[in-house]
Amino acid sequence: MTGANRTTRPRFRFAARLRRLARDRRGTSGIEFALIAPILLMIYLGAFELSVGFNMSQKVSQATGTVADILSQKTEVTPSELDGMKNVALSIMAPFSISKYTLKVSGIRVTAPGVGVVAWSRDEKGGTPYAVNAVVSVPSDLTVLNTFVVRSEFSVPYELMLFTPPGMKENSLEVMNLAENYYYRQRVGLGISCALCK
Repeated sequence: MTGANRTTRPRFRFAARLRRLARDRRGTSGIEFALIAPILLMIYLGAFELSVGFNMSQKVSQATGTVADILSQKTEVTPSELDGMKNVALSIMAPFSISKYTLKVSGIRVTAPGVGVVAWSRDEKGGTPYAVNAVVSVPSDLTVLNTFVVRSEFSVPYELMLFTPPGMKENSLEVMNLAENYYYRQRVGLGISCALCK
């Protein structure tokens, strides 16, 4: 009998310890917090990332429209005026610091619905992105022939600040291009000339 008691007591002790462990609720909230906290942090940081990206996208749209609006009010432009449009765009983008971007402004004469001919063009580096007399497409709702429109194209790379896995290459999900195109019809006159543009 004594030998039986000796073998059953450790079993009872082990079973009792398991029952106590199953009933013990201390530390449960700490474990739950450890499981839920990373998810909540990801949601918070994701919302922050989206709000910054949306704000930057709005500024890109505003800058693109403003550049086209300013040029559409003129009857004549110079290369230096066209080069100054990048300063307009970058000042609207503040407080975002933009180092890499593309800005193209073009004067286009509408020759047919959805078709135009380039009168002049300029990019942010002082180059000519579209050759003079090159045929380009314009929105199909610009149906009035021989009207003059200003097209501005602005593209800004938006680098994701958060959730960028290590080793991810550029031009993948790490960088998103925020781009806008605007067409503004000339306000006064029949065209906007640029005598010094090549």
